[in-house]
Formats: sequence, C-alpha cells, structure tokens
Amino acid sequence: MKPNRRKFLQQLAIGSGAVAIGLPTFANENAPSDQELLTALNQGNSSQRFNMSGYAAPKIDKVRVGIIGLGMRGPGAVSRLSHIEGVEIKALCDKLPERATAAQKYLTEKGLPKAKEYSGEDGWKAMIENEDLDLVYICTPWHYHTPMAVYAMEHGKHAATEVPAALTLEDCWKLVETSERTRKHCMMLENCCYDFFEMLTLNMIRNGMFGELIHAEGAYNHDLLSLNFSKTGYQDMWRLKENINFNGNLYPTHGLGPIAQCLNINRGDRMDYLVSVSTNDFLMAAEAERLAQKDDFYKQFVGKNYRGNMNTTTIRTVKGKTMMLQHDVSTPRPYSRLHVLSGTKASASKYPDEHIAIGEEWVKDAELKKLYETHSPAIIKHVGEIGKKIGGHGGMDFIMDWRLIDCLRNGLPLDQDVYDAASWSCIIPLSKKSVSKRSNSIDIPDFTRGAWAKNTPVNLTLDGGGNTTVRSVK
Repeated sequence: MKPNRRKFLQQLAIGSGAVAIGLPTFANENAPSDQELLTALNQGNSSQRFNMSGYAAPKIDKVRVGIIGLGMRGPGAVSRLSHIEGVEIKALCDKLPERATAAQKYLTEKGLPKAKEYSGEDGWKAMIENEDLDLVYICTPWHYHTPMAVYAMEHGKHAATEVPAALTLEDCWKLVETSERTRKHCMMLENCCYDFFEMLTLNMIRNGMFGELIHAEGAYNHDLLSLNFSKTGYQDMWRLKENINFNGNLYPTHGLGPIAQCLNINRGDRMDYLVSVSTNDFLMAAEAERLAQKDDFYKQFVGKNYRGNMNTTTIRTVKGKTMMLQHDVSTPRPYSRLHVLSGTKASASKYPDEHIAIGEEWVKDAELKKLYETHSPAIIKHVGEIGKKIGGHGGMDFIMDWRLIDCLRNGLPLDQDVYDAASWSCIIPLSKKSVSKRSNSIDIPDFTRGAWAKNTPVNLTLDGGGNTTVRSVK
C-alpha cells in the first residue's frame, strides 16, 4: 500500500470511529488488503439493519428442504433429515448427476416421495429458483458456501451451511447483510456444539458451576494427510488445494464454536483481537514429492507452498477472557478438539478422556456420570439416545439437524445465527493476516455492530418446542 493511501485510510478510520467498533487492525504493517479494509470500514460504520440474534421467524409446519452437495457430507444429511417428521426433502442437487440419484435411496427406503434431482455447474441456482423451499442445506466445498447461502436468502429461503460459512471478511459481511435484510436465517452447521460433553459443560456453565469462565481452548487436530492426497477423497482434490498458498487456521470452527458459546460470544461478550503463529510445513510438500515419484498425477502438487502443519491462534475478548485455537490436519497424532475450559470454580477437558474438576482434582467416573444425568440440557435428554442410533459423529449431527428443524417448525430463534457464522469463520482470513505479519495482533470485526452487549445467550431449554417427532429407528 502506498504511504499516502495508508495515511488516508488511517485518517478515515480515526474520523469514523473505527477503533471503537473493533475493525481489523491496519496501522503499521498489520494492514489487511485494501478490499478487506474498505469492506470492514463500510460495514462497521453502518448501523445494524435488523438484529438476527434471538430472531424468531414465522412458524413452518412442514419444512421443505433442498440439499446441495452429495459427496462427503450430503448423503448423511439426507439420511438424517429423512428421519425427522415435519421435513419434506423436495430437491437433491450435486454437480455430478449420479450422486443426486444415489441419494434417493434414503427417501425410498422409508417410503418417502423421491426428490427432484438437479445437477451440473449451475444446478444449485436452478433448484433455488424453481423449487418451493423453506430451507437450503449446503454441503459443498467451502468456496461455494457463501454464494449459495446468499442466493438462498435472496430467494426467500433460510440457509444452513456446512463449516466454514465464509472464507473472507467480505463474504462474512455479505452473509450478515443479506440475513439482516431478508430476515432469513443463516445457520452454520457447527455440529460440535451439539456433542454430549460440550452440551454438558455449556449447561453447567449456565448453571454457575464453573463460576466466571476465564479461558477456553478448542482445536481441530485430525490426521487427514492421506485423505487429502487421496484421488477418491475430496472431489477434484479441492481440500488439498485449500492448503496451498494459505498459512493460518484453515478450519477453526469445530474447536471455536462450542467454546464461543460457553463464553457467550456475540451474546454478552465479543472477540476483540487475535494473534496467530504457524510452523513451517514438514509433511505436505514431502508427501506430494513422494507420491509424484510413483504417479505423474501428483506432479501438479510438487513445489507448492503448503501451509504450516500446526497453527496456534490466541484470541482475547472485550471482557478480558482468552481463547486458544489449534489447527493441525497433517501430523500423525490422535484426534482432538481439546475443549478445555477454565473457570473460577471448575475446569474441564475432553481429550483424550472426558474430565471435569470442581476444585483441584478430576471428579471420579461415577460422579461424572451423575453430572451427565443431572446437568445435560433438555435437548440431550430428549433426542440424545435417538441421535446415537441414527448416527452422524456419534449422534451430534442428528441432534443438530433435529434442533434446527424443531426451531423452524415452532418459530423459535436458532442456536447459531449469522453473527456466529461470520465471527467464527472470520478467524480463517484474520489468522492468515496475523501469520503473514510475524504474528502481529489483528482486530476482529464486530459483526453484531454493538448488539452483542444486549443479545441474550442461547436458550438450552425446549420451551416453545420439542414437539418434532422422529420416524421409527431400528
């Protein structure tokens, strides 16, 4: 950026109150790109059009659903949603027509009507334009999530998208603006918020058992090296390609979502700034070279600039709490999302084993079991065992889907709103910016534009709902 351009933008920010509203840091060498900065300045200085936090959309007795993306995640979504009464899966869409056809089995085996099939590059647009849908459920590669969610909302449909909801600050703001303007929900399908231990600890925190929560940790540590390089894994090697020319936290939301809810982010507190650091790459480039020696297909991935294997990002909130996030999908290590919580009265840690300490020592197994029985929230007691039978990461995927449908059918606010989708996803570009600037601190935008101070925490009860039934499970 030229000196006069930088000075102009700094003066513009100071004159418009940018510091007070928490825009991305741009002084000295911390600058986001011009486009990121101008977008953040423009959005941050405008008032909130409509507060989607706590918004209860009109009730929908039968939720008509169209599902886009039937590769890795989509078929499971079709299966899970087909178990929920009050859902009508009207359309199935994938770039490859055979995938849409194959997904019909989840409907026909339950005696449900077949869905209309869409395919091709723009099949998703045709589906959204032509079908009478209430909800568009998006399970595509990441770079499609924002355009598909925006298109759905623009056409009068609620949007639910797999994680992350966006990859850039500009797209985060697009989601916020569109949801507020159309008053359509945009939920990021962060399934880890519905895992059993995460819901237990969240409810215990709400009940005051942790005292004041001070610090939390989350992660996505998962050895995906072989899968990312597999020809039969992700279509057109898209996920491997996401690891090229990017150095930061590429996939933060599985660890961040649950701890953000524990800290009431966007609902009483908000993320203020972050600092991010990455290692070098010691594995991915070497794997590309190894495979290329045996198969010419992999030569296209040799000599590329792969992200560092481990990224660590630290976040401070406005109220002085801290969060630590990790991302590592290439080293050989046991799976872990961490989920570490530290409060003034209690602490918790999920991996490698579930532990809660009320004081200085972990409670015994029998006492932990009693905590589950006493303090698991109503949603877990209501559909937790059914979720385990239907499946999806041990049941949390089904619990998430059931909760989404139950809220839509009863006109209840969603557990995750568009501000969560934007703030949890924005860690991707902001962590990259911090790493590129020798781990300088980067401000995190306030996507609620001040409403975080009065927004209320997620309701863990079934008040007003809980009446959505489930088709028999064998």
